[in-house]
Amino acid sequence: MDKKILIVDDQNGIRMLLTEVFSSEGYQTYQAPNGKIALEIVREHAPDLVLLDMKIPGMDGLDILKHVKKIDSSIKVIMMTAYGELDMIKEATELGAIMHFTKPFDIDELRLAVNTELLETPTTLGT
Repeated sequence: MDKKILIVDDQNGIRMLLTEVFSSEGYQTYQAPNGKIALEIVREHAPDLVLLDMKIPGMDGLDILKHVKKIDSSIKVIMMTAYGELDMIKEATELGAIMHFTKPFDIDELRLAVNTELLETPTTLGT
């Protein structure tokens, strides 16, 4: 079964880098530059994990997180933040984010975290 990752960031370079990294790991990846597209992908493709930037023009990361969890509370969300947004991390955790990485992040640490979350998930009968 292919695991699916949605990368939500308004910076094209970050989306491209993360897509390249996780595609090479064997994941099916999707990209969204904003909340509207991200939520359409969540509804249509039901990703297993969302890498979500905290600061996105329009709908911010917390709003997107709330909507993702309303659509499917089992989707895992890892927040990506710039330094100085740590006050929002507490709220993101309360809303269901499993962890966060501060930009600039170590790509190997992020890759390890994603692999740990997606590969060590116990499988349920019928999936």
